[in-house]
Amino acid sequence: MHICSHSFPSILHSQFLEMGVFIVAAIFFMQIYITGAKVPAVIVFGDSSVDAGNNNQLQTVLKSNFRPYGRDFFGGKATGRFSNGRVPPDFISESYGLRPYVPAYLDPAYNISDFATGVCFASAGTGYDNVTSDVLSVIPLWREVEYYKDYQSKLRAHLGIEKANTVISEAVYLISMGTNDFLENYYSLPNRKSQYNVTQYQNFLANIAEWLIKDLYTLGARKISLGGLPPMGCLPLERTTSFFTGNGDTCKDEYNKVALVFNQKLNGLVERLNDELSGAKVVFSNPYAIFQQIVRKPSTFGFETAAVACCATGFFEMGYMCDQYNPFTCSDASKFVFWDSFHPTEKTNRIISQHLFKTVLSKFSS
Repeated sequence: MHICSHSFPSILHSQFLEMGVFIVAAIFFMQIYITGAKVPAVIVFGDSSVDAGNNNQLQTVLKSNFRPYGRDFFGGKATGRFSNGRVPPDFISESYGLRPYVPAYLDPAYNISDFATGVCFASAGTGYDNVTSDVLSVIPLWREVEYYKDYQSKLRAHLGIEKANTVISEAVYLISMGTNDFLENYYSLPNRKSQYNVTQYQNFLANIAEWLIKDLYTLGARKISLGGLPPMGCLPLERTTSFFTGNGDTCKDEYNKVALVFNQKLNGLVERLNDELSGAKVVFSNPYAIFQQIVRKPSTFGFETAAVACCATGFFEMGYMCDQYNPFTCSDASKFVFWDSFHPTEKTNRIISQHLFKTVLSKFSS
């Protein structure tokens, strides 16, 4: 084919332009691959602090798949997250350059292609202790692990063994539970309290946390975040209890001290496991200090109150007691540290998640 001499430069110019665009695009996608490949997925175990809606599929009273829960989530949808919007794994996933939310494994709206970049096995009301999950008939920790094994099989069928194994080993595993073990179990029911003093019970739970991490490691996990307890004596429910028992509107110091000691035990566990588990990077994600700062000086973070929650009266309600017909629910959740008597607002979740990502979790993508 004959090409006129005067058209040749323009053809070359256009080819160079196309090549330039291709190179820029290739570099861009390579950067995404390089940064994103470090953390291809976020995999979540735990309780209501991280549940994305697994409890929707259970016969339990502990649900939140109705308004006003989720009113500030994408599309104003009540997904089963115990918040007005997103929970920490959602923000953490977004920080890694993944989706801005992590779907619940039992949610029929999603399938394995959705779960390949993030999946949540958490169940509101559960804990390390199997007795805790029995209280409100929710998913025990061992069952969360069984769901994870099922997920692995589906992932290998979906991606192929090699790619799936890469996702499994490079994914970040978030573990967040323990509050229910103390507040809904140890301090509320007689069984465990008759068997263990509080120090023994802390050790009992820490041993289960160790089993979980070692089990996940055996299954291929290498990047694991063990979450600590918040200042659980400062939850509105506990402050309300203090008030009605004549101690004023104050945090329950006993519970906060238990949380601090338990966090120390978990931190020690993490240090030990990093020595024991070859090739693993285990970190301790401790929300206590930042949460305590928010509760003590809410105005510093742009909040108006930490003593009462947004939903209903804000003193003791959660779950079905926080429905859309309650006339007391606040109009602007961003002014409140807590959404219901037990759970933070989306704004609080965002602040805590960003703090943990900046100080601890970003290490997984470096």
